[in-house]
Amino acid sequence: MNRLLVTLLLCLAVLPSRAQGYASLFDGETAASMRASVEALSGTDEAGAAAFMSEGFRSRGLDVLGSSLDSSFGILTEKGDTAVCHNALAWIQGYDKGLRNKYLVIAAPIDGNASGLAMLLELAGRLSTNSVLLRRSVILAAFGASSDRCAGSWYFLNRSFAADAANIDAMVDICLPGEGAQGFYAYTASNAGLDAIIGRISGTLQPVKPHLIHKEPVVSDHRSFYAKEIPSVTFTSGRVPKAGPVQESPEYDWMERELEYIFNFVMELSGCEAPSFFPEISNSETDAAIAVPWNDCDVKPAFMNNYDPNVFLNKWVYTYLKYPQYAVDNGIQGKVLVDFIIDAKGRVRDVHVLKGVHPSLDAEAVKVVEASPDWRPARVRGKKVDCEMSLYVEFRLKKK
Repeated sequence: MNRLLVTLLLCLAVLPSRAQGYASLFDGETAASMRASVEALSGTDEAGAAAFMSEGFRSRGLDVLGSSLDSSFGILTEKGDTAVCHNALAWIQGYDKGLRNKYLVIAAPIDGNASGLAMLLELAGRLSTNSVLLRRSVILAAFGASSDRCAGSWYFLNRSFAADAANIDAMVDICLPGEGAQGFYAYTASNAGLDAIIGRISGTLQPVKPHLIHKEPVVSDHRSFYAKEIPSVTFTSGRVPKAGPVQESPEYDWMERELEYIFNFVMELSGCEAPSFFPEISNSETDAAIAVPWNDCDVKPAFMNNYDPNVFLNKWVYTYLKYPQYAVDNGIQGKVLVDFIIDAKGRVRDVHVLKGVHPSLDAEAVKVVEASPDWRPARVRGKKVDCEMSLYVEFRLKKK
């Protein structure tokens, strides 16, 4: 009895002073850090969020640009009064003598569900740790008033950083990344240079790969940079414009995967040739570059001369699918929703997980779909087109 009492007392002694939430028990270290940032930012106003971001940049070893007064500015509202807005800015100097005076801007909006700000802080820490590998200098920016005429990014480019705005080679916009189960997307406005970098990164082993969209997204801070003819890419979760309200509780496991991809993208962008800007292409050209949803194709893509997607599942996927041993040992099963493109030549590409079950099952589903033989391509009005498909790949354990 005394031994049991001592054991109980020891267990109580190591319990945290505040009860831990159920969901946080499954967070990795990075996911837990982003969760803590979102919780700290919850309910804060723009000024408080900007101050939090500035302190977060500073604690991660970055040089914070300007004072709080320098980062505050006013915009004239429709009512004729002045609204005070705030930015939080920090920077990391590149090592290359020929490129250190060129800049990459990595930004997230202060308004939203704070998922972009939380990811921006984690990205700042990683870039600071790996600063010896950055050829260009990097500016981290939390922009205020993003939903109000993108005032924060406009002020940065036309006032506080106007003298060096011409030296910005590219901009990366992290906008609402907290809905990863809805898909991970990269909007490049058809910039060939950015498309090429995304293609190179996506061709390597990554925990998640974005679905490339050539159209411009709805209003976001990238538009201020686009107006200055600065190549910009917006990374977001779920297609935009968003359908329905933004999730209040971000999906931190997905954010951790997206963070890894964006970090690798920024590292590649910091040392490669600067992407060149070119004017917006016509709507007809833009539309042609976008994959047509399966339901909207006049003639559906065919696998083994069959238009039924179940043939692909039964004749290919389930024939070559291998149940990961880790998942077997731990009783993990479920349906993985996989999204992919069958291009106009019938090749399968851009395979990624829309709704996962476990990394081991997700990876196996992607691997088998990526290995697919060529299909007969889809057609719209008689023309071969890229077709976007989504299929559930089911993993089910048999009962003994």
